[in-house]
Amino acid sequence: MTDAVGSIDMPDAQDEAPESSKKARKGGKRGKKGPFGRLALFYRQIVAELRKVVWPTRNQLSTYTTVVIVFVVIMIGIVTVIDYGFNQAVKYVFG
Repeated sequence: MTDAVGSIDMPDAQDEAPESSKKARKGGKRGKKGPFGRLALFYRQIVAELRKVVWPTRNQLSTYTTVVIVFVVIMIGIVTVIDYGFNQAVKYVFG
């Protein structure tokens, strides 16, 4: 059997670091904190991600809302017409 290039079964010699230069990590920031510390870290990460969000302006929001409402009304009309057509077809076929 031939090994694929970059197989993880047998790492290259230059990829291996000597044991003396490796540091044992037990989990970084999360390993030292209890459940409340991890919960606080999670909350801080959520807030940091929400700060990256590009929020729409009031004008954009009203435009998007109008587009969605118009689209939903059009789809309701299409489904109503199709439903009415099927209803009339069933009445015609089954009396």
